[in-house]
Amino acid sequence: MCGIAGILGGDWGHDRRSALCAEMADTLDHRGPDDRGVFAPMELPVALGHRRLSIIDTSEAGHQPMTSRCGRWTIVFNGEIYNSRDLARELPSDLRLHGHSDTEVLCELIACLGIEEAVSRAVGMFAFGLWDHQEQALCLVRDRIGIKPLYVGVRDRILGFASELRSLESIPGLAGGVSRSGLASLLRFGYIPGPLSIRQHVRKLQPGTMMVARMRDGLVQTRTIRWWSAEEHASKEPVTTDPQEAVDRVRSVIRDSVRDRMVADRPLGAFLSGGIDSSLVVAAMAAVSPNPVRTYSIGFHETHFNEANHALDVANHLGTSHTERYVETSDAIEIVPQLGSMFDEPFADSSQIPTALVSRLAREDVVVVLSGDGGDELFGGYDRYAWTTRLWSRISGIPRPARKAMAMGISAIPPKLAATLATLANRCLPARMRIRNPADKARLMSLLLVARDPSDLYRSMIGHWKQPGTLLAEGLAPEEEPVLPDVSPRLDDRHQMMMTDLHGYLPDDILVKVDRSSMNVGLEARVPLLDHRLVELAWRLPVELKYRNGQGKWLLRQILAEDVPPRHWDRPKQGFGVPIGEWLRGPLRDWSESLLSRDRLVREGFFRPDPVRSTWQQHLSGPVDHGAYLWDILMFQSWLESNGPSS
Repeated sequence: MCGIAGILGGDWGHDRRSALCAEMADTLDHRGPDDRGVFAPMELPVALGHRRLSIIDTSEAGHQPMTSRCGRWTIVFNGEIYNSRDLARELPSDLRLHGHSDTEVLCELIACLGIEEAVSRAVGMFAFGLWDHQEQALCLVRDRIGIKPLYVGVRDRILGFASELRSLESIPGLAGGVSRSGLASLLRFGYIPGPLSIRQHVRKLQPGTMMVARMRDGLVQTRTIRWWSAEEHASKEPVTTDPQEAVDRVRSVIRDSVRDRMVADRPLGAFLSGGIDSSLVVAAMAAVSPNPVRTYSIGFHETHFNEANHALDVANHLGTSHTERYVETSDAIEIVPQLGSMFDEPFADSSQIPTALVSRLAREDVVVVLSGDGGDELFGGYDRYAWTTRLWSRISGIPRPARKAMAMGISAIPPKLAATLATLANRCLPARMRIRNPADKARLMSLLLVARDPSDLYRSMIGHWKQPGTLLAEGLAPEEEPVLPDVSPRLDDRHQMMMTDLHGYLPDDILVKVDRSSMNVGLEARVPLLDHRLVELAWRLPVELKYRNGQGKWLLRQILAEDVPPRHWDRPKQGFGVPIGEWLRGPLRDWSESLLSRDRLVREGFFRPDPVRSTWQQHLSGPVDHGAYLWDILMFQSWLESNGPSS
């Protein structure tokens, strides 16, 4: 795992381009503390930089940038290729490798087969830059799912790329100012979906794509190629409809995936929350490891947010070497002012706090961890999938004009009164039927009633500020409105929701959270449930094998039950959250007030002070909990404080 950066073009001499590239790479030293290197040939308009976290082949033979034996290709690589040993056997028998790094194997495989054929055979997570000396072209490639990040900035005569946005800020005038579309998307979703970023001239290279860039008449020309698509596999015939055969297939792929990701030349462990996905990964690790698996979890004293006792229960059953740490509120609060810098661009999923804390805990002992992310998106685990389906079945029979009238009636109720009524109604329900934050759900209902179809309903449900333009100082043009990628209408309703998350929420929220939190402390996080072989298999299984008896992840439940009795993990989905609303009213109040002050909002000029201040005051006075909504704004303000409005 490493950090990569590079430049193509620019109106500078060789020395300046080389120095800039070295500066870009050095901003990524937290991603690669073990080694550094720059490739900047005198006669070429390109420079490639690298920072290395040594995991496989920690010797000098793994140093980057690295050039193929034939001399055509020079690569800077971030990630891991788990089947590199198998791929090495496909190389010519007379080609002797310098070492056993996966980067060298990939580079030589590209020299033999070409880029697309080589990456199609690679199992792993990766983002890399590759200079083709023969064609005088720069190739940028991102893995199928988007596990590893890759930002690209282009302005006429220059292209810059890097693992993190901060590196592109090193190139004068490249990144540009704050993107209004990016900011609106942050408010709408709590993250910035690709290809957007928070900077005007920077885009995220989308998962499963490759960009080829050349200099033509002094200008940068690019074209993008999609080399892998989940929807292509989802459109194929199911591989099986037999439940037991599906269980056997999925179990086999998961265990192979976990085994592949346990290969490392540095100490290795796993995150363990005690939920289905992380327990499944740790159970598979325990089955193949000769020694107890090292597992890590954190706990909170607030019972509603604490999962540490569940994690300990699973750890004891599997016999892991378990480390847990209960976090005081002061420990969590201490990390909050650092988030704007840590996450590189604004990011407003508050579970970033416990993820950052558990990463710090694990890094005290290990350099590599396995994580259980991905199971919900592939096997239908989120409650919102079922909730959307049930809600649509109940409202779809009501004529849309009537639903619009009902929505207007709900919207007409003053927010404070609506919150009070919703809270009182919730208290009248049995404990098992109560919903979290009922006032927020009541406000949401007024928007959901006007949905046109289940997909529209789902897109209305997810995210936070439904009309972010009302917050922005200059409003929002139609072309700047936040959108999520379209998905195939041929998919059934539940699979459409899952595919929407696979394209957006997974790569741009979940995987960003894990990548930035872990790499901030030089920890490599691997995600075996996102092995592309499992992803492709999951999309070729019917939805009936994922959702049964009112529960998602039916297949994963069957597999986990073979190793860990359900009494240890079968409970309502909890999530990895923190009481952010309570903290904003308490220990984070002064910090929040400083970022949301009227004078500051006016001076910076991004938000309209009145709606922001009104939301803040409503939150402070209760009973409405606007914590998640305010967190979107606060994370932008914190990022702005660390990075500035323009570069």
